[in-house]
Amino acid sequence: MKNLAALLSENPYPGRGVLCARTLSGEVVGGYFLTGRSPASRDRAVRIDGDELVVAPATVTEHDPLRHYVAAEATEDWLVFGNGEQVSTVTGRLRRGVCAAEALDDLEYEPDPPILTSRVTALLSRDGGRTAVLGAARPSSGARTSTNIMTLTVRDLEPGDAVLLTTYQSDGQNVSVAVPFTEASTGAEDAGQLLEEIWNGLNDRYRIAVAVLDPAKGPGNALIRAS
Repeated sequence: MKNLAALLSENPYPGRGVLCARTLSGEVVGGYFLTGRSPASRDRAVRIDGDELVVAPATVTEHDPLRHYVAAEATEDWLVFGNGEQVSTVTGRLRRGVCAAEALDDLEYEPDPPILTSRVTALLSRDGGRTAVLGAARPSSGARTSTNIMTLTVRDLEPGDAVLLTTYQSDGQNVSVAVPFTEASTGAEDAGQLLEEIWNGLNDRYRIAVAVLDPAKGPGNALIRAS
């Protein structure tokens, strides 16, 4: 498997991404990152708001539901994080007793032609992260307009394992739909080192913010690095 930082560096503009990883010290954590090209896309910040992690305007501007949203919430059993308003939808379903895989079903990619950005979401169990469930609602790479929905369950990550979902595969100019998921290795000893590993792997022209979340502590204790 490729190292996480090397994998990220090979995709200069990944859009937004989620990952689940077990550090070398044994803790399972989640990662969320945000990149942008346009001034409007770059005018964002990742912040802690009570028990939530939010993506909010960096300057005073109107709310845009495709750019501003709750990026991480938690239920009693799950940490939920992702790149859009589906995070709140999935969290609400879990609180109503829907199982993890079904909570990620029936989502749609973003209505932002011509790119049609994927919605990527990750769930980490709050029992030490033994189970990770990742979902993606992606457009077809062909002419079909219906959504491709992928749900992946990963159990018992070993130290040094990571699973990554991004919205795009892009050199910064040409944008295409990312692969369903990628497995990688991490050399991070702890959550702080993983934060730096992700940050350093992202292209400094596009990176905006990175957050690392501990499922036991919840979004209110996320580690954040921003430009």
